[in-house]
Amino acid sequence: MTARSETDTRTSALGVTTRRAALLGLPLFLAGCAAGGRMRSLPGSGFAFASPAGDWRSIYADQRDGGHVIEALDFSRIDRQYLRHTVAWGGDEAPGTIVVDPYDRFLYLVESRDRAIRYGVGVGREGFAWSGRAVVGGKSSPWPTWTPPHEMTLRDKNAAKWAGGMPGGPENPLGARALYLFQGGRDTLYRIHGNNDESSIGKAVSSGCVRMLNHDVVDLHRRVPVGTPVIVLG
Repeated sequence: MTARSETDTRTSALGVTTRRAALLGLPLFLAGCAAGGRMRSLPGSGFAFASPAGDWRSIYADQRDGGHVIEALDFSRIDRQYLRHTVAWGGDEAPGTIVVDPYDRFLYLVESRDRAIRYGVGVGREGFAWSGRAVVGGKSSPWPTWTPPHEMTLRDKNAAKWAGGMPGGPENPLGARALYLFQGGRDTLYRIHGNNDESSIGKAVSSGCVRMLNHDVVDLHRRVPVGTPVIVLG
């Protein structure tokens, strides 16, 4: 879902300057994001080198987190290509950059000039497309509150009942963590966040932004600081 937390604790990145990129003619402040056309071929998207980033049974086991439990992953509900991998990388992006490929449903965290961590993601359905360059302008506290935008409360009865904010927890659309994307110091309303439905990873089914397995968004949240550059391909 599109997610904007008004009450969660976050670290601010005020004053971070970024380059604006074309947004496919759409307004800056959007209520969601979706898969668009075919993206450019990414250097890490093939399987010339792709290895599990550790023991998957251990990585995706039950995990106690901030007063809640992230349940063990049901591997029968997800294609294993969307589990966490270490992959070859040959792009020009600086280490520490996040690159999102909505077409192939992958998010890459560039570790070095020749290697990246690849996570599977779910993306928004048609009609909520967003692409461009941004920075991580804020990081949520564990299990953030979700406050739906006013426009969503008008079209979605389920969202309307949480107009005052939905408390964090396993049923919350933001999941275990959220990264808030900013351009020029302003919130784009575009999110990278957790998700409680593993079967949605690798698909374009949501009315919101980039969703990750809760295990993976906790890992990404831990690895990246406020100010991290983000490239969403389009």
